[in-house]
Amino acid sequence: MLPGFNLTLGDTIAYLSLIVLLPLSAVLFKTLTLSFAQFWDIVSAPRVVASFKLSFSASLIAAAISAVFGLMLAWCLVR
Repeated sequence: MLPGFNLTLGDTIAYLSLIVLLPLSAVLFKTLTLSFAQFWDIVSAPRVVASFKLSFSASLIAAAISAVFGLMLAWCLVR
């Protein structure tokens, strides 16, 4: 095992917990306090639907571009 591995792994998990998992759990707990009707009203609001469309279309375009360039790079590396 590498020297200092446990210390750096502990730091990484601590920062991950503070930066990612803590806010995500706060959102989850806030969502659990809503009723289904309140949740559906929030999720089906026009601005939220527009943000979903933008997020999914941007990720689809990014995945398509990554697939094209990834295939070109893989083809170049094989040749």
